[in-house]
Amino acid sequence: MTDIEIAQAHTAAPIEDIAAKLGLSVDELEMYGRGKAKISPRSPGKGSGKLVLVTAINPTPAGEGKTTVSIGLADALSIRGRRTALALREPSLGPVFGLKGGATGGGYAQVVPMEDINLHFTGDFAAITAANNLIAAMLDNSIFQGNPLGIDPQSITWRRCLDMNDRQLRHIVSGLGSRDGVPREDGFEITPASEVMAVFCLASGIEDLKARLSRLVLARTYDKKPVTLKDLNGTGAVAALLRDALKPNLVQSLGGTPAIVHGGPFANIAHGCNSVIATQAALAHSDITVTEAGFGADLGAEKFIDIKCRALGRFPDAVVLVSSVRALKSHGGVRKENLGKEDPEA
Repeated sequence: MTDIEIAQAHTAAPIEDIAAKLGLSVDELEMYGRGKAKISPRSPGKGSGKLVLVTAINPTPAGEGKTTVSIGLADALSIRGRRTALALREPSLGPVFGLKGGATGGGYAQVVPMEDINLHFTGDFAAITAANNLIAAMLDNSIFQGNPLGIDPQSITWRRCLDMNDRQLRHIVSGLGSRDGVPREDGFEITPASEVMAVFCLASGIEDLKARLSRLVLARTYDKKPVTLKDLNGTGAVAALLRDALKPNLVQSLGGTPAIVHGGPFANIAHGCNSVIATQAALAHSDITVTEAGFGADLGAEKFIDIKCRALGRFPDAVVLVSSVRALKSHGGVRKENLGKEDPEA
């Protein structure tokens, strides 16, 4: 059976039953149909549950299965009677429609509803895309309206974004087609590579998010001084677009384990972890939280420890290292590069 057939053959529990496993009532949920919901904002604290990080050795192009291991481990812990929660990233449409595919696991180690999560889900990525592009629009409009901040158009580092692989838009010239335009070189990032996504996932709440947004550096003046979102007086408007997206999303694994899937920065661009808010919620409502970091341990796990853990205020209680013979062969060979102490007789 394919992953889709396995997911369709499975009867998912109502999301309020999954929430009950975390001690959440229906009043604390904002329903998005039968199978998914947002958790209403509250202050869960840092939580007393244990935090388990799943990472991997240097991966192959097909990946080494961090997500499936995370889901399988969480399901196994649930079966053993431990109150367990998953804290995972949301998929990006770029990889979903590319070579990599979706990010909801596979086989019987899946989070569902798989199709919804891999596509538009609850609209978080659309909100982040809109927030990023609002900043770009305000920046260009400030230049058009007389440039009161003295922004040097050649110094602009803020790019537009969309959640799609579209190579043609990576480097463009904008501002053409009108005698009132201000032509300049521009370009698009994919949404998970935007700075809005990065600060969104590190924020502990709406006020912290506003503070992080206000410090975003967008360009420089002709005097080489940085221009921030605060200088454009745009922090409140951008934060308003992200208000609902900031609420974590609750779904479930095929085994009925609660899964909080929220945020999705790329690890090669940002820190590659799900949101601080989602991990805090999982820790506050479970005995064990299983989470993962993008790419291999030398990238995602390092950034998890160095960046996310500082924002989260705690470090993992255990780390699971996913390895495979395929990955070892791709990075030096099984005989030359071993997971343990190298055997001189090998």
